[in-house]
Amino acid sequence: MNEKRRTVNLLRILYPIWSIVGLFSLMYVPGKLIVEGDAATTASNILGNGFLFRLGIVGSLITQILFIFTAVLLYKLFKDVNKEQSILMVILALVAVPIAMISELGKLAALFLLGNPEQMMFFLNLNLQGIVIASIFWGLWLFPLGSLIYESNYFPKLVGIAVIIGGIGYTLDSFVKLLLPNLTSLAPVFEVMLFGELVFILWIVIRGAKLTS
Repeated sequence: MNEKRRTVNLLRILYPIWSIVGLFSLMYVPGKLIVEGDAATTASNILGNGFLFRLGIVGSLITQILFIFTAVLLYKLFKDVNKEQSILMVILALVAVPIAMISELGKLAALFLLGNPEQMMFFLNLNLQGIVIASIFWGLWLFPLGSLIYESNYFPKLVGIAVIIGGIGYTLDSFVKLLLPNLTSLAPVFEVMLFGELVFILWIVIRGAKLTS
């Protein structure tokens, strides 16, 4: 049990770091520099903020590395609850890592094409599509994780249900973007569903886990 408490304590440290780095690199930097449909302005923004853009790339790679450690720690926490589900959770999480990391090549290529904004935008869009594909697995890994949370009694069962809802949101959002890229009316619905994962993160960071001694 002491090992599980150490695992939870490590997650309470790692989760906030992972979340902050991820939000910075996946949301803040693109939101500040990339203007959808305006290649010239985007190129100008990146040219004037090259270090911030590169920092976003490095942050994205660090996010994936931290994701690996997070998945391994969660495996250690839940393996005695259901080993098969724990293994599936780790496999689905790890599949997303190389997809997301390789997608960063699109941003690196864009740095060499600032003089040709249209080509630069092509590679930035290629990066975004890679993230959409990675998001499929960011959703799928939440299904076994939510099931384990529900089954373990370490956390309220509603937290497990919220995580599964988050998995549905990620997965549906990814497939809708691939199949119906012009359909934006459902985006707010998916965004609300994604808060399911945040519920678990906040719970484990603030409250920890209910482990019997």
